[in-house]
Amino acid sequence: MEKRNYSLRQPAPRPPQADMVFGTQSVLETLRSGKEIERLFIQRELGFAEIEKAAKEAGIPYQRVPIEKLNRLTRKNHQGVVCFVSPIRYVPLHNVLTQVYEEGKTPLFLVLDRITDVRNFGAIARTAECAGVQALIVPQKGGAQVNGDAMKTSSGALNFLPVCREISLVESIRYLRDSGLQVVACSEKTDHSPYTIDFKVPTVIIMGSEEDGISKELLDLADTGCRIPLLGKVESLNVGVASSIVLYEAVRQRTQ
Repeated sequence: MEKRNYSLRQPAPRPPQADMVFGTQSVLETLRSGKEIERLFIQRELGFAEIEKAAKEAGIPYQRVPIEKLNRLTRKNHQGVVCFVSPIRYVPLHNVLTQVYEEGKTPLFLVLDRITDVRNFGAIARTAECAGVQALIVPQKGGAQVNGDAMKTSSGALNFLPVCREISLVESIRYLRDSGLQVVACSEKTDHSPYTIDFKVPTVIIMGSEEDGISKELLDLADTGCRIPLLGKVESLNVGVASSIVLYEAVRQRTQ
């Protein structure tokens, strides 16, 4: 089998934004084409066994939704099924980590746990790419959709930054920890400052949702945590701002 080269800084040809595909036959052919599917919505009341089978075989998550949601997505004859073709190609986590080590670099990965706002996602991707992060790791379900808004907010960073869409963040973090990366969880449930952590070693940083932070399953896997000092009266920072602070502490340490 031909070995695919997932270059960490070379953009692959990609469409500028997510494309909507609707109608049973069109969606089925899109699934069979091997294209990256960002989201797949199937009308709750209808059965599409062939489409569901194709989605499962391709490892594509889908949601059963009421017809009202599909009607909001398009007023055309969707026949009960709509999908969005991703503007990026997701990269296997193993391939990225292997390439980073083969190139003699020190891994710096970023995990986004249930961050659903596309503009926050795009802004974080922009900062991550500028900070030299080698992989952005997101969940297959429960994360922001990579669409035109995310691409625009990232200012093109998503064309260069490898994104790994993982079925289980828990298993992904276990794999990274077993591969020699320290796991740093950015959480209010610690007294450690990011300025006391050694980011010069191979590291994966976890950022959680603004609503309830990092899930307990991921927190339990962390080797250490960090909490950004807040001196004012507001109790929290936007997750995009918090990501910038922690990532650029890693940059500061690694460029000294």
